[in-house]
Amino acid sequence: MRRLYYTRFLPVILVASLLAFLGSCTQDPDPVQNEKSLVKDFDARVPLQWYQLFLDIDRYSPGYRPPAASRLLAYTGLAAYEAGVPGMPEYNSLKHEFPGLVLPAVDPDQVYAWPICVNTAYANMFRYFYPHIKASDTYKITALEDKFLDEFGSTLPYDVLERSKQFGFEVAKAVYEYSETDTYGHNAFENPQPASYHPPVTGPNGEVLWQPTFPDYGAALFPYWGKVRPFAMNASDIIAQAPIPYSEDPESQFFQQANEIRIMGNLANYTTHWVSEFWSDDFFEVTFEPAGRQIAIANILVEQDDISMDRALELYAKMGMALCDVGIAVWNSKYLYNVRRPIDYIRDVMDPGWTTILNDPKSGVKSVTPPFPAYPSGHSGFGGAGSAIMADIFGNTHPYTDNCHQNRTEFNGTPRSYNTILEAGIENAYSRLTLGVHFRMDCDEGIRLGYLSATRVNELPWRK
Repeated sequence: MRRLYYTRFLPVILVASLLAFLGSCTQDPDPVQNEKSLVKDFDARVPLQWYQLFLDIDRYSPGYRPPAASRLLAYTGLAAYEAGVPGMPEYNSLKHEFPGLVLPAVDPDQVYAWPICVNTAYANMFRYFYPHIKASDTYKITALEDKFLDEFGSTLPYDVLERSKQFGFEVAKAVYEYSETDTYGHNAFENPQPASYHPPVTGPNGEVLWQPTFPDYGAALFPYWGKVRPFAMNASDIIAQAPIPYSEDPESQFFQQANEIRIMGNLANYTTHWVSEFWSDDFFEVTFEPAGRQIAIANILVEQDDISMDRALELYAKMGMALCDVGIAVWNSKYLYNVRRPIDYIRDVMDPGWTTILNDPKSGVKSVTPPFPAYPSGHSGFGGAGSAIMADIFGNTHPYTDNCHQNRTEFNGTPRSYNTILEAGIENAYSRLTLGVHFRMDCDEGIRLGYLSATRVNELPWRK
């Protein structure tokens, strides 16, 4: 009887199963298989993990200390954004904003897997911009690319997978070729301290100007960076306001700003030292550089808020451009004004034995000052630009904890918490005072340039 029962009802069971199967096919549980899927249907895993890898590589990438890393971030962010924007109907392509940038177009009649497009763009931009990194880091690029190819591509029809990979590759190639037309910026990492540059000793009014500083007297870093092509800032934007006039008169503003640094250094306690170290990010192979620090914070917020892929692509593209442009503005202005570093001024005019509290935990060199003029501050510029972009995306009233250096042993990496995003950017900027490497005017102007850079980037036609 049992055999007869199954035989009799087998056609019914098969029909029911077929109908259930056909019904499930209309539900499109995996958006990558859905012809109508959009970038916003996916979470931010792909961009987030590529920028997490960036921080890992950035720490050990020679020639990419600021501001060169910010240029990489700008073009990489643009490529990933353009690889996804055909699947982002609320957003515009920016191709018309950059004369000379020629991008491929998608076939509107074909299906694309947007995570594959974006993933391929990231992988190829990393390879383009990191031809000189160690083999183990190159392997990490391939490994992450393969991870997402497997995750999102294993169930795709072959034609969809290959079409998506090809589009991402072509976008990356087009953006990189556009980057090559930026004559000075292209491959500048190969010679960050050119021997051809000789800093002036005195200014037009006889004022003492920046020279390589005690104790390592490092040659000028990226003295021609002001020639790099910006994304949104104009020619007047990249010139900082004139600094306070140089003076050795004890009644002068310049002297008073130097004296503030001297007193801060002498009174530095555990807390101020900790905050200064927490934001320093000054040393190759110890941490990522200051532009990378802003990306590290962005990663925290992306993960904390669990945002969609389209918002993440917007965020990282804006961050890259703003960080790049403020780096150009700051470095252009540094070598325009050539303001002395506090350590040289204080040791010459006030206290011959005075030192900064910036020590290199890897080399052991103490009382370090970065090898370029003081005004304006690069940290302040990057912090201003990054915090302004993030505040615009996430809202300024957004508490978070910065755990970028948690569990570090070279210095105090204890996490710090903030009530607002801009609050953190301001603390970052003025930590350079207590560290002893910048005057207050350096930080003030750096923040202003950072905010201006973010404003200019936000003014681009991102949304329809």
